[in-house]
Amino acid sequence: MTSSCHRKLKMCLSRAIALLLLSVTFLTAARAQTPTRISLDDAIKLAIEHSHALKAAQSQIPQNQASEITANLRPNPLLSWDAQFIPIFEPSQLTSTFLNDNAQYDLGIGYTFERGKKRQARLAAAQDQTSVSRYLVADTERTLALSVAQQFINVLLAESNLDFAKQALDSYQKTVGISNERFKAGDISEGDLLKVKLQLLQFQSDVSAANVARVQGLAQLRQAIGYDALPDTYDVTGDLVYQSLSVNLDDLKLRALRERPDLLEANASVNAAGSQNRLAIANGKQDLGTTFTYSHVSGTNTAAFFFNIPLPVFDRNQGEIARTRYAIDQAKQMDLAASDAVLTDVYSAYASLRSNDEVVKLYMSGYLDQAKESLDISQYAFQYGAASLLDFLDSERSYRSVQLSYRLSLASYMLAVEQLKAAVGTRTLP
Repeated sequence: MTSSCHRKLKMCLSRAIALLLLSVTFLTAARAQTPTRISLDDAIKLAIEHSHALKAAQSQIPQNQASEITANLRPNPLLSWDAQFIPIFEPSQLTSTFLNDNAQYDLGIGYTFERGKKRQARLAAAQDQTSVSRYLVADTERTLALSVAQQFINVLLAESNLDFAKQALDSYQKTVGISNERFKAGDISEGDLLKVKLQLLQFQSDVSAANVARVQGLAQLRQAIGYDALPDTYDVTGDLVYQSLSVNLDDLKLRALRERPDLLEANASVNAAGSQNRLAIANGKQDLGTTFTYSHVSGTNTAAFFFNIPLPVFDRNQGEIARTRYAIDQAKQMDLAASDAVLTDVYSAYASLRSNDEVVKLYMSGYLDQAKESLDISQYAFQYGAASLLDFLDSERSYRSVQLSYRLSLASYMLAVEQLKAAVGTRTLP
């Protein structure tokens, strides 16, 4: 192959590699610019995976599990030894005969036998505390899910308001165009035309305010989920929708008493308090110390056994036993208070759901259609000179107010649903 062919081949390869690199760069940039769209379930899942506050709470579980290891440890044996009557200051007497006949050597091993099943009591207390931590983490997840759901619905409301504001602005711009034609034709005065144009500022301001609310809502949602969990150009998917729930208050209360993690945590705290009391009683038992010693004295090998146990004359751990007994009563009262709080939360959330449900149904029963029909009539009449400008602008304001209020009612209903889920302690409702 000639040198010119080699040069042409190298040029072709260089161009192919450059084109490939350019394509990869373009695709990477396009992918980076493509917004990530997440649903409500995605948002909650991401928050559970990336929330630093939740991770901090979750670390308490392995910490308590490590405490279980410590609680289940037995006492270490004690090894002791000594050498006595060694003639260090008279080196001339330091002979094997002297060391065998005159010196003394002791080697002993001791062990403390725990009485009252202290180790079992320590382990049970540590395990009960781990159970409390598990329910605490579950309750942190519950509150985190509610917070994310609230922020997510706020974003949906902001996007719905933004879409409506853009539609209203587009529609009103057509009205301004028609008003210009009517002014040119002499159907309306210049003063009425100026009023129509000035009203356009309100629609433009609505679009700007709705866009700001959307951006702020997305930022707050990203903060609730975890800043690093989402790219800058993410968005949400979903709409403000009404979904009727067929729920019974008594059933919700029973389910909440079974599933609310903070109530289960209070129940577990009662068990943990009982474990602490049993541990205090066990610690009141005095441990037996034992030692076996081998001795070499004057050429004689002997063995000795030593035993010791404190006499529980003054300290029988009675103060800690009394304290933990009162702590059991405190935990029981906290458990009852938690039960009352759960029932109150369910009742309040249920009442809020029913109230918002009625409001949404009122809008859907005919008020939305009536507002739209009233606007269409006023707009048509104004365009053909059969209605005054004030009547038309009043219909515009009424329609805008009804639409915004309807969207707010939908958002309030969806928030009430999420609050009811959090109050019951479940993400699934019938």
